[in-house]
Amino acid sequence: MAENNQLEQNKRNEDSMSLLARSLLTGFIGGLFWSTIAVILFYFNFSKVSPKSFILRSWLKTDWTSSWLGDLVSIVLIGVLSMIIALIYYGTLKKVKSMWVGVLYGIILWAIIFYLLQPIFNNVPGLFDLDTNTIVTTLCLYILYGIFIGYSISYDYHETQVKET
Repeated sequence: MAENNQLEQNKRNEDSMSLLARSLLTGFIGGLFWSTIAVILFYFNFSKVSPKSFILRSWLKTDWTSSWLGDLVSIVLIGVLSMIIALIYYGTLKKVKSMWVGVLYGIILWAIIFYLLQPIFNNVPGLFDLDTNTIVTTLCLYILYGIFIGYSISYDYHETQVKET
């Protein structure tokens, strides 16, 4: 009987570790996907702000940051940073089973990036200097990103809980 309890405990530990790993993978893939969409939206002039404006151009003023290589490096860096955002969601909100929490999470992330952290990104215009298309486009993009991260992690968490019972 004690061996069965130990085996069940080991299986739960493996599931929680794999859930964390899957959450980090969700964050990485979400960052890659949605930052690629942001680059496409920038090239089609839906937004005046590109991912490389935040990640690279605010600190580096070299020629390669304006090219496709700058876009590619920015997409990968956002994927890595997105793992941190997914980890925060995993640690705080994974038990909440609602799409609206993801929407709110995306809005909060947008406000943090475009309002609170804006002084760090000197290559990006201030929130009140952006045009309406850029604000609407980026806000919608962050909402979709928040839904992707939030709903994926919450769904995975609840499915793991169902399997354990």
